[in-house]
Amino acid sequence: MKSKNIVLGVTASIAIYKACEIIRRFQKDNLKLSVVMTKNATRLISPQVFSSLTGGPVYCDEFAGPANWTIEHISLAKQADLVLIAPATANIIGKIANGIADDLLSTLILAVKVPVYIAPAMNEVMFNNKILQSNIHKLKKLGFGFIEPIRGKLVCGDVGVGHLASVETIVKEVRRGLR
Repeated sequence: MKSKNIVLGVTASIAIYKACEIIRRFQKDNLKLSVVMTKNATRLISPQVFSSLTGGPVYCDEFAGPANWTIEHISLAKQADLVLIAPATANIIGKIANGIADDLLSTLILAVKVPVYIAPAMNEVMFNNKILQSNIHKLKKLGFGFIEPIRGKLVCGDVGVGHLASVETIVKEVRRGLR
């Protein structure tokens, strides 16, 4: 798997800290990682954390001004062998399902021709919402892979389905998708 490139999309979920462990696990497989964060994700954790872990730039804003005169969503799409969004919020799932491209991550998804895996993390009520479930169903029919959330303690104190899948499960599914 040495020559494989993964783009890790990170959205604003309290489970964002698990993205650090996901990066570490992929590094053990000698995979190249690029991180794309949503604007709200940068409010929960600094992009410098991911930059330190990956040794590369973290992409947050498609209009920040090109450092090397590339169109970031297109160049990232061309480099990617697989895209993983973990954690994925209801917001990003809704955007992707409806073709909305209003930030770097959602624009990137419209530009890729590689497998996209989505690992949702949110409150159980949100996860079971009919609108979100309809969006997930739509994306599954379109070939998007989902790494289902598990039952666990949620940030609000409730226990239910919506807890981000284990890092082991996420890594296992991505490895399978890279074959």
